[in-house]
Amino acid sequence: MVAPALTIAILAGGAASRLGGRDKGLEAVAGRPLIEWVLDAVVGMHSLESRSAGGGYALLDTGPIANEVAASPSDHVLIVANRHRDEYACYAQTISDAGAGFRGPLAGVAAALGVCTTAWLLTLPVDCPTPPSELANRLLVCALQSGARCVRVHDGERRQPLFAVYRRELALSAARAIDAGQGVWQWQDSIAARELDFSSQRRQFQNLNTPEDFSAYAKLRLAR
Repeated sequence: MVAPALTIAILAGGAASRLGGRDKGLEAVAGRPLIEWVLDAVVGMHSLESRSAGGGYALLDTGPIANEVAASPSDHVLIVANRHRDEYACYAQTISDAGAGFRGPLAGVAAALGVCTTAWLLTLPVDCPTPPSELANRLLVCALQSGARCVRVHDGERRQPLFAVYRRELALSAARAIDAGQGVWQWQDSIAARELDFSSQRRQFQNLNTPEDFSAYAKLRLAR
């Protein structure tokens, strides 16, 4: 069995109210826009793929699935943004949320699923610059093992619904959930999403919401 390629969608469509309405993804961190740090993390995920024997994902699992599955590599990255699309388009294919205005992260997930051409979609938010490098691999392995259509992260304290993999066929379900006024958590629960424990890497899911968060992260990067 060969696992199909994965599209990675970076959700950058929020209103960033705690940042004075400025566009988070384009906010500078240690001299670079935040989107560039996130894209570096995505490249790190891809580097795991290139180290596997067949050029696919290095699936982090010791069970039979790992022996039978070699996922095809994908460098298909989407950015979902509601502002400054031309600037984001310099980095990757850029689309807008499903529906006008800031309708929450589910609108970004639905938009990405609506244009996804691979069997699986991974989402991650633009305000988290250091997600684990094995994020895609572990979520995909869990989905393949369990037969789940959606697997999301739990960091040991709370669920992290924006870090998740989805089957492409969920596009219509996501669009209907938006029309019904559901949030991303409600929709994920309605499609029986599974949760995968990342408690040993909880700090890597820290997001940047305020000017103080950006300043603290910049100091951390410059200290390395």
